[in-house]
Amino acid sequence: MLRALVVDDEQLARRGVVLRLAHIPGVEVVGECKNGEEAVAAIAALAPDLVFLDIQMPGLSGFDVVRRLQGDVMPEIIFVTAFDHYAVEAFEVNAIDYMLKPVEESRLRGAVERAEAVLAARDAVAEKAKLLDLVLSLENSGDTGPKADVFQQQAAGFLPIREQGEVRFVPLDVIEWVDAAGDYMCVHAEGETHIMRTTMKELVARLAPPQFLRIHRSTLVNRNFIASAQSLQSGEYSLSLHGGGQLKVSRGYRQAIRDMMG
Repeated sequence: MLRALVVDDEQLARRGVVLRLAHIPGVEVVGECKNGEEAVAAIAALAPDLVFLDIQMPGLSGFDVVRRLQGDVMPEIIFVTAFDHYAVEAFEVNAIDYMLKPVEESRLRGAVERAEAVLAARDAVAEKAKLLDLVLSLENSGDTGPKADVFQQQAAGFLPIREQGEVRFVPLDVIEWVDAAGDYMCVHAEGETHIMRTTMKELVARLAPPQFLRIHRSTLVNRNFIASAQSLQSGEYSLSLHGGGQLKVSRGYRQAIRDMMG
């Protein structure tokens, strides 16, 4: 079940979303909030999977709510508003959907399905990371000396990744991007995601410029897969990759993209 929170300063608007969600299997509304302050507290207390969030509210706006949560475990956000001019800013804060009032049930159902897909993908990575942690702990339980440095054993032009008891050598040229997931790195290449236990610092030392660019404290990208770069109002960039992927460049790392663009 997706645990959902509905936030809107208008009671009728909240009720409309709640009633429509009642017709969608797999969704449980765990709470309603009438302003941003209540939403921040409810998200901390209830840990919902999904938040339907109005933008224009007294006190904290919907965007203010999201910014308050940036340091915590974030639920997936679907903005529900009467105004269409916030769409760009909504996606800049990584909302998974943006719906205009009044919300039709078919449109709401599509947004819920999108949220289910995003959460399923996130859970799959987390479960794989846990499994790899268990495998590595079992493999190393009999070690009496220091672990061999896998980077010292690498073949030129390949990234060695231990998976299911063996080491796979993934060509650097097919790695599209890498992002951090806790104590693990997710290496995306040729439609697959390889999980390796290492630090971003170690990976940056291996996947060095100019081929790989650091665009976020938790993300590296292969410049050969960048199709286009779009400047955002926040001063950040959004990258489109060959194959349809989208990556966000944080302000602290935007100079690398500016240098690439000349």
